[in-house]
Amino acid sequence: MRYVNKVILVGRAGKDPEVRYTPSGTPVANFSLATTDFWNDASGKRQEKTEWHRIVAWTKLAEFCNQYVTKGMLLWVEGSIQSRTWQDRDGQQRTTYEIRAREIIILEPKQAREQEELPAGTMNDTDTASEEAPIMEDDIPF
Repeated sequence: MRYVNKVILVGRAGKDPEVRYTPSGTPVANFSLATTDFWNDASGKRQEKTEWHRIVAWTKLAEFCNQYVTKGMLLWVEGSIQSRTWQDRDGQQRTTYEIRAREIIILEPKQAREQEELPAGTMNDTDTASEEAPIMEDDIPF
């Protein structure tokens, strides 16, 4: 039997990524991502609920986040859910859940919000940033 642990989130960065380095020099970026769900309640009144997700990116993806991701930017984040357990100051065991990002796509480049130039692209933890190629009519399979 095959198991799946895959998450796809589209939301806005809640803060600029914070990048740290492991003792061996591997970069790790952390930032929050807000996703908001909208619905109408029984009376027809529009409701909304925002969820905050902890995003963790490693290596080249962490460097990409450090260079290009900023607070408020609309992002596609694809990855998996990971739990992390630690002991707090009072000796209590705590657990948190994070999204280990494997791919981040900038959906709304910074220039769209601030009129600055930023390469639109995709980054994953095994790649480098790449421009999205336009779809040519010859590429359509019908």
